[in-house]
Amino acid sequence: MVLGGAISPELSKERGSIALNESAERMTIVAELARRYPAARIAFTGGNGNLRGGAAEADFVLPLFESFGIARERVTLEAKSRNTAENARFTKELIQPKADERWLLVTSAYHMPRAIGLFRAAGFDVEAYPVDWRTGEDDVTASFSSLSAGLARTDAALREWVGLVAYWATGQSSALWPGPGNQ
Repeated sequence: MVLGGAISPELSKERGSIALNESAERMTIVAELARRYPAARIAFTGGNGNLRGGAAEADFVLPLFESFGIARERVTLEAKSRNTAENARFTKELIQPKADERWLLVTSAYHMPRAIGLFRAAGFDVEAYPVDWRTGEDDVTASFSSLSAGLARTDAALREWVGLVAYWATGQSSALWPGPGNQ
């Protein structure tokens, strides 16, 4: 299961080819996982979060996955979702996971707690497979080496924290800070 958020649907439509953003690792890891688990189904969930609508992220994924050597028959696409809560609900309805199936949830590491909480609350048992880590040995100082870099990092963190609190407060998440110990 791969969450959207790595594709710019507007730019992709305009250019006529997939336009990946700084979360591209969500997409590129699929090639490795498909080789590691050759019998696994692959689900991509990503519509368009723009209030005006428009092209969905899912509209641009198949050619990329096929370029990785992944057969179209292995891929299920969910294109209606506008946010992570809808990713969880709509994808569960679409693929109808069986109790004995194992589903990995691929998303950015910083987004994983919120995503896991929303999938659990939707009744979809997934295992975290975080990618797109935004931290490293020298990252604390490098992230704030310029005003724009610091603001971008702060914006991403605030969006996740506000999302965690909002989804928890409205009963859409399984916990305020979902983790391995608090189902």
